[in-house]
Amino acid sequence: MMNSRVAMAAWWVCGLLPLLAVGYSEPLIRLPTENGHAPAPAPGPAASAAEEGVTKWAVLVAGSSGYENYRHQADVCHAYQILKKGGLKDENIVVFMYDDIANSPDNPRRGTVINHPKGKDVYHGVPKDYTGEQVTAKNLYAVLLGNKTVVTGGSRKVINSKPEDHIFIFYSDHGSPGSLGMPNGPDVYADDFIKVLRQKHASKGYSKMVIYVEACESGSIFEGLMPQDHNIYVTTASNAVESSWAAYCPEDGTPPPPEYFTCLGDLYSVSWMEDSDTHNLKNETIKQQYEVVKARTAPRNESIKGSHVMEYGDKTFKDDMLFLYQGFDPAKSSIRNRPLPMPSLKGAIKQRDADILFMWKKYEKLNGGSEEKQRALREVKETVLHRKHLDTSIDFIGKLVFGFDKGPSVLEAARGSGQPLVDDWDCLKTMVRVFESQCGSLTQYGMKHMRAFANMCNNGVSEAEMKEASISACDGYDMGKWSPLVRGYSA
Repeated sequence: MMNSRVAMAAWWVCGLLPLLAVGYSEPLIRLPTENGHAPAPAPGPAASAAEEGVTKWAVLVAGSSGYENYRHQADVCHAYQILKKGGLKDENIVVFMYDDIANSPDNPRRGTVINHPKGKDVYHGVPKDYTGEQVTAKNLYAVLLGNKTVVTGGSRKVINSKPEDHIFIFYSDHGSPGSLGMPNGPDVYADDFIKVLRQKHASKGYSKMVIYVEACESGSIFEGLMPQDHNIYVTTASNAVESSWAAYCPEDGTPPPPEYFTCLGDLYSVSWMEDSDTHNLKNETIKQQYEVVKARTAPRNESIKGSHVMEYGDKTFKDDMLFLYQGFDPAKSSIRNRPLPMPSLKGAIKQRDADILFMWKKYEKLNGGSEEKQRALREVKETVLHRKHLDTSIDFIGKLVFGFDKGPSVLEAARGSGQPLVDDWDCLKTMVRVFESQCGSLTQYGMKHMRAFANMCNNGVSEAEMKEASISACDGYDMGKWSPLVRGYSA
């Protein structure tokens, strides 16, 4: 037992995973006016006229489950509180979240959720429209399209918007090249999501729409796919080839309270929300908030930490004031939007490593020698071993299909800016299902290999070839709890 503890400690210290978190110099973020420019003027008659008769709608989606993913539901709960204070009605806000963190045995403050180390509870009052098994891509699409007949379970609340209305969408979770995670498979794939947006536009179901997406490789959902003439503006936490980052994690410069051993938020998400929290949104434009979040989230001084916040779609209405989408809190009417020094990104944690950090901190806090502590250690080991299995299996499949010399480079090749991840999305989904049926669930970590499957499709690999290679790579592997029959398929 002592040897296993020493081995795990050595593994941790040697940095097999980047287990530091984002350090913030201040608890809250205010609008940094670019180049010392003065705050935007108060909205004139045009803005007032734009607001009159316009109903604001919102869809908030936490696409994960499990206490190790605390931050995603915390992000969504926080977003709800901003919109609620901004005057949006519950009947116009649809919330998707698994709802398993507030009352989790791991939550030191049972029944509450915080999104900042010194933050207040953001869980109280949040509508439980779609929870547990109801958090699915199918329900999300039905809600966006206002189709109650297709919704399964939940509140049956949908976006019943009219041609003059505004829609705000915020999604927070794990992502991958071409897809966004959901706690119940299949995941949200880029082609399906864009198809839903096109349908919403064709139905004249809104005037303007703003979408914020927190996820790894989130730019890939829109790259080469997002129409520029649909009155939809999109901003993402990362470009098409990089991770997004967790925030307020244990061992951070601004860590959570000591009783917490999970990350409380995500860097991109808390950046826009803390900005909205502390600003008069009638004096701040979409463009200004984008620049704030971009500056706060981006790598600085040659750092490899941080991500490149991107924008897609229709950029012609970036000068619209934020209150037209997020609402306006009268308590902020006297606030003057002021600049704030940029925080440090020291120790930022990639999204896909946050669950391992949680499991390890949980293990450390448990009483020595207890059965619970042994279970926690086994969970860490099993998770790390399955990650290694996924990495080596996909690498081997690439070598079998493309040759030992070319395999790795073909699998990792990224298409240029403006090109979609894959030409045949049905092929991509088939490749994922074939792999998972032979090798086990991709999991939130293994989603990062989605580009490899896309490149197999782009290079003409058939379903039969993929199956044969997957069997060769994974023959004899005991999937156990990683079986897609247990966890569900990702596609």
